[in-house]
Amino acid sequence: MISQQSFDAVTAMFERVSGIQLGESKRALVTGRLQKLAQTRGLQDVDRYVQALLDENDPEELVRVVDKLTTNETYFFREPEHFDFLASLLEARPRGAGSFRVWSAASSSGEEAYSIAMVLADRLGAGGWEVVGTDLSTAMVDAARRALYPMERARHVPVAYLKRFCRKGHGEYEGQLLVARELRDRVHFTQANLMQPLPDLGSFDLIFLRNVLIYFDPASKEAIARRVLGLLKPGGHLFTGHAESLASTSLRLRTVKPAVYAHA
Repeated sequence: MISQQSFDAVTAMFERVSGIQLGESKRALVTGRLQKLAQTRGLQDVDRYVQALLDENDPEELVRVVDKLTTNETYFFREPEHFDFLASLLEARPRGAGSFRVWSAASSSGEEAYSIAMVLADRLGAGGWEVVGTDLSTAMVDAARRALYPMERARHVPVAYLKRFCRKGHGEYEGQLLVARELRDRVHFTQANLMQPLPDLGSFDLIFLRNVLIYFDPASKEAIARRVLGLLKPGGHLFTGHAESLASTSLRLRTVKPAVYAHA
């Protein structure tokens, strides 16, 4: 197990970079994930690895640490009420209303972004929409671009969407699925740290900021939401996770539905 000194040092460094706090309850997780990085360096001792990390101050190794310590557990069509609401918004949208852009702001390995894309492709057809996915972890961005997933993550995908938008793996890819090219060409992923100035992403009709704010203290949570809301078009909607709330912030928002907000 990692020593208290090393745990405090690496979690403080991780918080400076990501804004995410890892408490004492995450000690086993931190130990296990750093152990794998230590082994790639030929080190069996996690404390020696942490000391080398601090001494070398290598940006590339720091990126690898952030990738390892970022929790990424997701699946397609998580919190399905949001996708039902998205479908209803698209049904009510006037014809010729212009391109519809959606941002998956903590896209992890891409399941959320591709779930959004399935709904958009179904309701809007081949043209007039785009999905952008961003994540802190470069490893997750790479995984999202590959669009290759274990089949069990698709357990909530509607059957019609599964047949239309997913390709079943065979041979060495048995038990996996690949998102169809027609969606992969319309969903774009890039690395972004929500605690820092954002890259030039443009503005969005809809922003999914789900299951990420729970990792931050109140001040950081409000700062992230304010930064993200700066990219939301007038009349647009912001989705958070159902376990998250922006009610205690000073942001000028109105609640449209549970975990769905719009500018006040």
